[in-house]
Amino acid sequence: MKVEKQIEELGLTLPAVHIPIGNYVNVVRSGNLLFVATHSPEYEPGKTIKGKLGDNLGVAEGNAAAKQAALCILATLKNALGDLDRVKRIIKMVGYINCTIDFIDHPKVLNGASDLFVKLYGENGRHARVGVGASSMPTGIALAIELIVEVTN
Repeated sequence: MKVEKQIEELGLTLPAVHIPIGNYVNVVRSGNLLFVATHSPEYEPGKTIKGKLGDNLGVAEGNAAAKQAALCILATLKNALGDLDRVKRIIKMVGYINCTIDFIDHPKVLNGASDLFVKLYGENGRHARVGVGASSMPTGIALAIELIVEVTN
């Protein structure tokens, strides 16, 4: 429960677990790896950060959205594992950013999630990462993040 205590000490709250809007599941386990489906920056069901980076959202807002998406992923991991301390290593993060064609600050936006994972898991939170821009996203969300994590048994 150490990670959950850190989340609390940071003044953060895990939101409700994401409900898929398509024919998929939030997490698939293969051995000690969990493949987490994309999560949007949802504060509560129906309340998601929407918009386009480089248009009606700035880098700071995008960074906050990435952090919120990371919290959503952590809620899903807690639901799947029972304890966030079972996450052994954040392996890889992929971020899809709803942005204008000339937007170039993808790394600054995704640092919102990456920085949170490193705060919570230290060096084991450091991960490989891909960040890409998208011309549109489902329901107009600002971004979506997926994750691959290694877990203990």
